[in-house]
Amino acid sequence: MGLFNRKDWNVIAVIFERQDLYQVSGQRAKGAAADKARDGAKSHPRTIYWAAFDQKGAFVEGGPGPGEKTVTRDILKQMDREIRTNRTVLDVLKALETKAAEKLAKPLAWSGYPRKSEAP
Repeated sequence: MGLFNRKDWNVIAVIFERQDLYQVSGQRAKGAAADKARDGAKSHPRTIYWAAFDQKGAFVEGGPGPGEKTVTRDILKQMDREIRTNRTVLDVLKALETKAAEKLAKPLAWSGYPRKSEAP
């Protein structure tokens, strides 16, 4: 792998905390550590959705995690559509890109939380 092909990713995991609260957890990692961070986000038992972004904010890869069973299919579809534009995700990505933090977690501000009657 050449000098300019080295991975430098910001890995995001949306973690289920409770029905009305998810957490956006982000980590900046390079090279083999980027793969390890991605794999950790993908395999965390409460990850609803994970994504990897490059340092310019471009989506590299992502998808549902093992915690997808804690939410409805509609919520998962909405998360897939909105993960790249969600304000909380963008704030976490900016902090990681500017090196203000190497790791960061924030509560997800999102209009897609289920109503009490929609819980799976």
